[in-house]
Amino acid sequence: MNIPDPRTSPFPQEFVTRLESILPVESWHACWTAFRGCGQFGARVNTLLANVDDVWERLACLDVPATAVEWLPEAFVVSSQYREQIVGSDLVTMGHVYVQNLSSMLAVRVLGAEPDEQVLDLAAAPGGKTTQLAAMMRNTGWLSAVEPIRTRFYKLQSMLRQYGVTIGHTYLTDGRTVGNKTPDRFDRVLLDAPCSGEARFRWDEPKTYQYWSLRKIREQSRKQKGLLRSALKATRPGGRILYSTCSFAPEENECVVHHLLARNSAQVRVVPVDLPINNWQPGITRWLDKELHPDVVHARRILPTDSMDAFFLCLLEKL
Repeated sequence: MNIPDPRTSPFPQEFVTRLESILPVESWHACWTAFRGCGQFGARVNTLLANVDDVWERLACLDVPATAVEWLPEAFVVSSQYREQIVGSDLVTMGHVYVQNLSSMLAVRVLGAEPDEQVLDLAAAPGGKTTQLAAMMRNTGWLSAVEPIRTRFYKLQSMLRQYGVTIGHTYLTDGRTVGNKTPDRFDRVLLDAPCSGEARFRWDEPKTYQYWSLRKIREQSRKQKGLLRSALKATRPGGRILYSTCSFAPEENECVVHHLLARNSAQVRVVPVDLPINNWQPGITRWLDKELHPDVVHARRILPTDSMDAFFLCLLEKL
């Protein structure tokens, strides 16, 4: 595939210039290919309702060639040409398979929820990561799922029912209020924060990038800082938080983590993470002439590939 010069792309020029400062040169080709649309998509067997081997047999019956994901036994990737065939099949309608980007699956895996734990998904809709958390917990323990937007909240509830989640407790509320309501409660907190969605920009879909602006990034950053402060309050001492976004912007990523560390240095630390993939770079410690907390280097920015969207994740532990 021929990738046009980024500076002739339809994206805002300021976005392109910023991206050049964030990504290593060697990742440019893969990044701009991803903006054209991934050649493969990820999916995950919902082990609450289905057996992995059975799903592989059903994929074979559908004549859909799939490739297993080494670091997540229930996950697989399929060529995008089969996407509609999978989405329209009973595998999805019966809740046996969930179509999900590998980057999102990896974030939940890094958090590492376990059976019988108290777990909070602080920005849960539409529910894909929530169902993955429930599967990791084997439907035991307590799983709180928070969503402030009513239409998305109902979608979340429907998703949990469809995928057989019985430990889910849903709350229509602003996640920024949860920490004060449930202090020091949860063993694990997932905060896949609302963001500018830069990693999901697509060349041929202007609606994915037409509202991008630095103002929007700043607005999202303020919201993210409030959510992360709430997540920290809600976590028990010794518990862990996984903060993630699908944005490239350091203001939404490293700077948000820096904000938390700078104000809570005695209460939280960044946990170094070994990822089972090679397409990542460490968190940046300087942005726009601002020095960030040195520990943000332990955050991880996933670089896009043919089957993975760009993603940012940072694992934190409450002391």
